[in-house]
Amino acid sequence: MYHKEKSIQIKNSASALYNNLSVLRLAPRRLTYFTVVHANMVNMVSASWDGLDYSHRQLQSKEPNVATSPSLIMQAAFCVLPSRDLLVVTSQKGIQMYESDGSILVYWHALDTPETPTAQAVFARGIAAVRENYICVGMSTCGILVFDVPNKGSNITLSEVLEEHKEPITDMASECSGSQECIADLVSADDGGNMCVWKAGEEFQLLNKIPGFDMTCSSVKLWKGTVLAGYGTGQIRVYEAVTGIIHAEVNAHARWIYSLDIAPFSGLLLSAGEDSLVRVWHLTLTPETNSVEVAHLHNECVTDIQICGAKFCDGDGYAFAVTGYDLSEIIRYSQT
Repeated sequence: MYHKEKSIQIKNSASALYNNLSVLRLAPRRLTYFTVVHANMVNMVSASWDGLDYSHRQLQSKEPNVATSPSLIMQAAFCVLPSRDLLVVTSQKGIQMYESDGSILVYWHALDTPETPTAQAVFARGIAAVRENYICVGMSTCGILVFDVPNKGSNITLSEVLEEHKEPITDMASECSGSQECIADLVSADDGGNMCVWKAGEEFQLLNKIPGFDMTCSSVKLWKGTVLAGYGTGQIRVYEAVTGIIHAEVNAHARWIYSLDIAPFSGLLLSAGEDSLVRVWHLTLTPETNSVEVAHLHNECVTDIQICGAKFCDGDGYAFAVTGYDLSEIIRYSQT
């Protein structure tokens, strides 16, 4: 179903972080941007669709105008809003928002780091663009920061802090189907496997809490009102977002899941884990019977590589890309 394409070389290898790959497809310019985190750097690659042109950029997590040592980056993710695309980078020091090509730092938000070192590390992790103008970022201190983003310019403001989780945030996802009928706009997950489902607005409203099982939920997606969650057990669970009803449980991987992705137009689901496997599934939602079917379609073994990022490169799931710990390339696959 899928075959291996030419890999893209990156300047530094990928760190062993959940969801350590982000992809932005720019159809008008026939370009795709990729970002991969390495320690205190973000590797960016711009790749032309004909495979002939690659350009590289590296971003460091330095505080603006402060001569401090760079801090470890936890995640870099593209946020697509109707009026603009931004690249959001989270670290132990703060949250940086760049223009999508990484050329201009638009906004910096410093984290409240304690004066004296504490037992618990402070960092931001979990990034999602929500509705027309919100970007949400999770915190190790269990809160979720909601930023209001204008159509242009740098007047980004922190509009709200959501305090429902009791454990550090691991990942967040917004409704990606484009459907106006879905009630839920955002799902957030934490280290205890607990998830919160939110409706966005001037004040975000908690719709539901889905309890965890004391096992980290490392990656989460929201599609057509359905929550798709990957866990440290190697399982994928499929929930109805608003009610929390579990539709399916799949023993997908032998080890920790590091990344999930959904192709919103086709219902293809991508999962990747520490077991060196990338699997492609197909989801079928049947509203009449309120049921979800999960079918296994394909798997690729990336031998001897601990996979830490996997993303579809388009909305149909025609191609996907994979990153691995200590690997200085992005491996690509496309449908035959």
